[in-house]
Amino acid sequence: MAATMNNMHFLEQKRDGLNRAELVRRISNALPSDGILDPIPGLRLARASTPTERVFGVSKPSLCVIAQGAKEVNVGDNLYRYDPEHFLLATVELPLTGRIAEATRELPYLSVRIELEPSLVGSVMIEAGISAPQGNLGEAKAMVVSPLGSDILETVLRLVRLLDSHKDAAVLLPLVRRELVFRLLSNEQGSRLRCLPRLGGHTDRIAKAVDQLNRHYDQTLSVEGIAKDLGMSVSGFHDHFKRVTDMSPLQFQKQLRLQEARRLMLGESLDASTAGHRVGYDDPSHFSRDYKRHFGDSPMRDVERLRSMALGD
Repeated sequence: MAATMNNMHFLEQKRDGLNRAELVRRISNALPSDGILDPIPGLRLARASTPTERVFGVSKPSLCVIAQGAKEVNVGDNLYRYDPEHFLLATVELPLTGRIAEATRELPYLSVRIELEPSLVGSVMIEAGISAPQGNLGEAKAMVVSPLGSDILETVLRLVRLLDSHKDAAVLLPLVRRELVFRLLSNEQGSRLRCLPRLGGHTDRIAKAVDQLNRHYDQTLSVEGIAKDLGMSVSGFHDHFKRVTDMSPLQFQKQLRLQEARRLMLGESLDASTAGHRVGYDDPSHFSRDYKRHFGDSPMRDVERLRSMALGD
């Protein structure tokens, strides 16, 4: 019995190794040089030959799998690192920073990100007879790193294979997406994904708060008002919000404001004062202090540096 189990484990490891090697090859073929490719809606491939600086952005509900290299993501005070042996699952839109931690020209960073539509997750749950989590879900964090099992790896690989055949993809892609969602729901982190369709519990309330903050980040934040709307105490709302997002509501709003201000200065050439006012800051000096604390430099110098990088200066 022991010999049989060892042999099965060896064969599984060998199969995983072959699948990872194929995933590396297929992403490399699709992206022969550094960059990002969105071959179909909801699927993104990325390649980088060197480690990168921190990049600020907002996560989407998605599954992130690395074929080669490693990446680090910071949400609030928490660091999430993942690699070919682990996947990252995000179930709520969150402001974050991320950097590619391991990449060389010989072994470039290669990854695939698959967005997870709440409607699809809900549909698969109903079809599979999987009920929504009940009770207190405050501990269901919006982001987690977990070991990448053979079933999820194989499903992701089959999805990427479909990129080579538009004819097959038209028929099989929706089926493989559904299978991937089912595999994730059956995984040890499935309880987190089950919260995505907003089917109940504290995580549902926090998801509503996150949505409200994303849509109204430029308005004065009333923690008391949001908590009342959600039927929660102020302390309970604050505690559950931080458990799910790794940030307080105020930190969450501040990061959204600063990232949007940075985008406005870069994309619309607004000056710091105007951009700060646009995202909800009444005091330009307060905006500049928060900006420097978050991005590490004053608004003007930070934007000039980013523009120089984009121009290759």
